[in-house]
Amino acid sequence: MGSKARTASYTKLVPDVRYNSLLVSKFINCLMRDGKKATATRVFYDAMDQIKNRLKDVEPVQVFTDAVNNVKPSLEVRSRRVGGANYQVPMQVKAKRAESLAIRWIIAAIRAKSGRPTYLRLAEELMAAFQRQGEAISKREQTIKMAEANKAFSHFAW
Repeated sequence: MGSKARTASYTKLVPDVRYNSLLVSKFINCLMRDGKKATATRVFYDAMDQIKNRLKDVEPVQVFTDAVNNVKPSLEVRSRRVGGANYQVPMQVKAKRAESLAIRWIIAAIRAKSGRPTYLRLAEELMAAFQRQGEAISKREQTIKMAEANKAFSHFAW
């Protein structure tokens, strides 16, 4: 009985077909529900077409990339237990986590709205984030404000 090392069963993230971007591919995977990748892809590309129609002078993938970068937080608070009390300790956000939070907040913002097709809500949220407005940006600002307010506990950071 030889012991074999287990290999990862998942496949590596592949760039999307239209824009050849890993960030777009990751966003589509996060947008996907119930394994319906074709639907998520169609929603994303329809939103990109919508952005292209509304903002003629800017590439839609650039709007998307800038929107995600604008939503990325620099600080966040983490709960830390010290001597029986919980403190909200402000901490720097690593690049990968900042990207994940930005994607999550954008998707949460479009899912919170209702009454219109998802691709339209996504297009509007991305254009708002591109211009540093919208729900995802306000979530980012709220997170940073909370971190600033709890600076007194920063010495508890690990």
